[in-house]
Amino acid sequence: MRSLTTRFGLRTRLVGAFLLVAAISAATTAALTYREARTAILQQAQDTAVDQFRDRTGAQAVTLPVDEEQLRRICRTLAREGKPHPWTVHAEYGKLRASSTGRPASGLITPELRAENRAGTHGTFQRVVSGGRPWLAVGMPATVDRGDGGQPTGLVLYAVMSLSTEQANADALVTAARDGALPALLIALVPALLAARSVLRPVRDLRRAAAGIGRGELDTRIEVRGSDELAGLARTFNESSTKLRDSVAELRQAELRARRFASDVSHELRTPLAGMLAVTEVLDEEADRLNADTAAAVRLISAETGKLAALVEDLMEISRFDAKAADLHLDGIDVAEAIRKTLESRHWADRVHTELPGGIRMMLDPRRFDVVVANLVGNALRHGAEPVTVRLRTETAGSGPLVVVEVADSGPGIDPAVLPHVFDRFYKADAARTRSAGSGLGLAITQENVRLHGGTVRASDGPGGGALFTVELPQEGV
Repeated sequence: MRSLTTRFGLRTRLVGAFLLVAAISAATTAALTYREARTAILQQAQDTAVDQFRDRTGAQAVTLPVDEEQLRRICRTLAREGKPHPWTVHAEYGKLRASSTGRPASGLITPELRAENRAGTHGTFQRVVSGGRPWLAVGMPATVDRGDGGQPTGLVLYAVMSLSTEQANADALVTAARDGALPALLIALVPALLAARSVLRPVRDLRRAAAGIGRGELDTRIEVRGSDELAGLARTFNESSTKLRDSVAELRQAELRARRFASDVSHELRTPLAGMLAVTEVLDEEADRLNADTAAAVRLISAETGKLAALVEDLMEISRFDAKAADLHLDGIDVAEAIRKTLESRHWADRVHTELPGGIRMMLDPRRFDVVVANLVGNALRHGAEPVTVRLRTETAGSGPLVVVEVADSGPGIDPAVLPHVFDRFYKADAARTRSAGSGLGLAITQENVRLHGGTVRASDGPGGGALFTVELPQEGV
């Protein structure tokens, strides 16, 4: 399952985070505002009711002992004077009970409130919820003044008033906050998009610039805007791009000089080598008439001169590939016949087993194909073990019909550590083997010739052991 960072882009996450912060801030502000406003509204209504009820209760003339008729009269009198909302007044004196409505308090006067008022001379109040509605119950003990302060009479008066209006006002704040949340979020979306755009624009520029660098456009730069962290990132990218361009330019110059040097040296060596080869041929013919030591020296010089000439030719060929100067001279040839000619010209026909079906023709450069086959077979004979087998076949791939040439030997195979480097120039599988029969460029030249034909060559271990080189060439109609 893909992670959230994969499914949602940076823009979406930035806008979402901005809106989330805005929503949390709005909700927190609304909650705090609601709590404070609700407390203030209820507190004001409560304080007003308590003060009013205390004043009205203190103004009542209480004659002891109190009878039931006096209780009802006091309740009705106080009920008519209820502010800021109508009161329902209840009175309790011993076992006597009275109410301004003639109905009991129905649980609005709690035992806790009764206990507080019976024990003291000062009034108390309590907010209760009954039937889903908020109520305020105020208890006030009635006292008589005997010159030494108020004395309790045992009469307790209760005023019960509804706080529905205050609660509705508080609920209106919640509704207003809820109704205003969506427009607020929509308004917050605008700065969120602007902020995301200001953040993502440098990121998009950086992505495009990095893609340009990846394509080799080393002059790609980012416009620096402002002086924040993103601007610093843009400046760092531009500085890195400049250093990279300079380094690449230096490397290209060094590579160009190295190629030119190899090409020039190879070209300059060809003429003296041609003369040396002519001399060594004459010396080879006369070697039999020389004494043994001189003959051995002559043959050694001749062999080494031949190797040097082959190395110079390989270097010239590599230089042409590096300079993009190598070209193809295509001709319609019989592939099996071309392979046979390669083996016969090098006197390998009796050492190599072949499986070459006839009738496979394609457009090839005969000289370069000859080099490919000769290098692969020669490599198998030198570093593998006989018998060496050359197979030819055709097959169909997604890109179209292919001509496949396989060269397999019966040697120990290729070490897995060596396998990725077999086509590298001058690569030696054994670091201690500084000299070998070949120049170390044969497989690299083979790979370049195959690529020039639009094909591929790969090395692997054969299913029965030994090394296996496979050449795949797109078959062109003749």
